[in-house]
Amino acid sequence: MNQLILEWLEAGQPRSQTIQDQQPSKHPGTVRIGRDPSRCDIVLTHPTVSGLHVEIFFNRQQNNFSLRNLRDTNPPAVDGHRLTVGELPLHPDSRILLGEVELNVVTVSVTTSGVAPTVIASPPAAIPAFHSPAKPVKPAISPTVPPNASYGLECPCCHRISPYERLDLGCPWCGTSLAAAVSVVMPN
Repeated sequence: MNQLILEWLEAGQPRSQTIQDQQPSKHPGTVRIGRDPSRCDIVLTHPTVSGLHVEIFFNRQQNNFSLRNLRDTNPPAVDGHRLTVGELPLHPDSRILLGEVELNVVTVSVTTSGVAPTVIASPPAAIPAFHSPAKPVKPAISPTVPPNASYGLECPCCHRISPYERLDLGCPWCGTSLAAAVSVVMPN
């Protein structure tokens, strides 16, 4: 069975999710990640994560797991490189940055036509340790996004940008819910 294991911090708590090839999901053949629970299989609550941000799928031609960008704005970064279009393969120790949330690929297991799975994992010393909430870790930001960049929410109806404080209140211009709004990097 082909599978990939992700780890990340959510509200200071360590989280882990196993993704398997052909697992049931809201969009068959992929596992979607974002802030909107109606469209995503893995829901991240941080406001810098877009409503529907990325999807992970098993690429049968290349026999590996890949990540596909689903955003024109607020693109993900994989191993420090912005993925504005297309997809990239994932490997053990791959770092995925969605807004300010970092997900780490811990293990990748892939079968090759009738052969037992090959488990690819980092040595224990290389697996990133989660830090206690008392010692917050500043997320790595891709060089293409300024370190002091601020994020906003683009209203799905009127397309105006609101600050994250409006997430639970809705768009101040048209009143539309911002729960599934796109996260965008705001110019300084």
